[in-house]
Amino acid sequence: MVLKSLSDEDRANARAKALRSRTRRAEIKEAFRTGNISIGDVMELGASDEAVGRLRVADLLESVPGVGQVRAAALMERLGISANRRVRGLGRKQQAALIEHFAD
Repeated sequence: MVLKSLSDEDRANARAKALRSRTRRAEIKEAFRTGNISIGDVMELGASDEAVGRLRVADLLESVPGVGQVRAAALMERLGISANRRVRGLGRKQQAALIEHFAD
């Protein structure tokens, strides 16, 4: 596969876009961790916001205090969510299961 060579300006624009996306995902994880937004809000944002839609579900779960890689993986396995699934890639049943889990 041959990659298209980018001009310096295109490369700078791509870096800036990537930085905005990473910052947005970090903001969402922090807001979820502190309880400012619910998991349902994150699912709604994921449908319309590209950066949030590309957030890995495992990273989102690991942002919760007391949930590390092992607990996040166990929860995802119990709910039938693939380890590399992203927010936008969740099905309706998977979204409902996550919302129900965090409603408790």
